[in-house]
Amino acid sequence: MLIAVDAVGGDHYPERPVQGAVKAANESDNIEILLVGPEELIEKELNKLDYKSNKINILHAPEIIGMEDSAASAVKQKKNSSITKGIAAHKQGDCAAFVSAGNTGALLAASMFLLGKLEGVIRPTIAATYPTIQGVSLLVDAGANLELKPEMYLQFAKMSRIFASEIMNIEEPTVGLLNVGEEPEKGTDLHKEVHKMLSDMPGFRGNIEGKDILFGKTDIYLTDGFSGNVLLKFGESIPEILYHMLTKTMEEKGSDAQTQQTVLGMISDTMQAFNYEHVGGIPFLGVNGMSLVGHGGSSVEAIKNMILNASKCVENHVNHKIVEVLNN
Repeated sequence: MLIAVDAVGGDHYPERPVQGAVKAANESDNIEILLVGPEELIEKELNKLDYKSNKINILHAPEIIGMEDSAASAVKQKKNSSITKGIAAHKQGDCAAFVSAGNTGALLAASMFLLGKLEGVIRPTIAATYPTIQGVSLLVDAGANLELKPEMYLQFAKMSRIFASEIMNIEEPTVGLLNVGEEPEKGTDLHKEVHKMLSDMPGFRGNIEGKDILFGKTDIYLTDGFSGNVLLKFGESIPEILYHMLTKTMEEKGSDAQTQQTVLGMISDTMQAFNYEHVGGIPFLGVNGMSLVGHGGSSVEAIKNMILNASKCVENHVNHKIVEVLNN
């Protein structure tokens, strides 16, 4: 299976994307890589690595879409960018999937413009992983759609259940609607309508309050992209904030260096659940193709896992199952 990788996506290109791609190809017998980006940059990085030349290919794309670039304009103006050419190659059937740790907005715009939507999908969504004491849950929408219609909530719930079942190996995934109270009549008129619409769906757990999120009350947390993205970024800040707060407290208490090192080491181990590396990247659910986005600061390991995740999505026919659920 040939997976296209954005070689200049993220904060640490081309080193991490190229190294992560090579690592995925070396560790998986059925994965080949198409590195998309400036050929000279890619070859320079590849020369530092040990890899099987028959499993690594290059698609020259001289332009780079940066994190600061406007999503829509970048896709239109930079037609020779790694994102645009990589998605185009996927559209043409030259590769099974495209993955990137680059500009999320640009990747979504290119995926929508070039790949389009699956049959029956109103809007694609981003389902991000979110750690809880019960394990990893999904947060949907995580920023692709700032405002939702009731029907979109329902579709996102159905698509996310398929991803959770097929990729995360969760049997009969449960869904909860983020709200300001547990009672069905809580929230805005929109939330009340969504609650009523979801009530007959298998696995619906009702309204979920903010205090229940980290306790893992459900497998999928459903919300609009505005709230979801705020919650996602808040969660990402927790490990660093705890580290700084504990360091300050121990210094004020006069803790010795060994005690500080032990405590901070325990906190680091505890906070591993917040580490996005084990997932790597998440697909845009509802896109007529397999386009995955990863964290801008993705490590080599995260890039590798995003590629493996893309392969798993294709092998498990996630898109086919989404179409079946939405149109039956």
